Amino acid sequence: QLQASGGGSVPPGGSLTLSCVASGDPFSINHMAWYRQQPGKQRQLVAIMSTGRSPRYADFVKGRFAISRDYEKNIVFLQLSSLMPEDTADYYCNADMVVPVNGRYLRDDYWGQGTLVTVSS
Repeated sequence: QLQASGGGSVPPGGSLTLSCVASGDPFSINHMAWYRQQPGKQRQLVAIMSTGRSPRYADFVKGRFAISRDYEKNIVFLQLSSLMPEDTADYYCNADMVVPVNGRYLRDDYWGQGTLVTVSS
């Protein structure tokens, strides 16, 4: 239901833009978010954008990342800038969506596959 892309390898100070598209013709999307999982650590929230609300960010973002949504195309973006080695992680998109399932509409929490961001000189 969620397909993420845009990861890659960049030097410290570099930038990347991640994108994630929600397929399956969702009836509604309550929020779209990005999480990350650093090696050996638990998954943590990076940024979240609820429909009709201002985005919220984890403290470690410190103005370096920006989340945005294309509401018509059901895409969420995460612009990463001023990247540091500690930003190296698998980045996952997440969405709280209502989707059609066997003739019914069901609300659930969906995850995309991770996209790897590596920050290294």
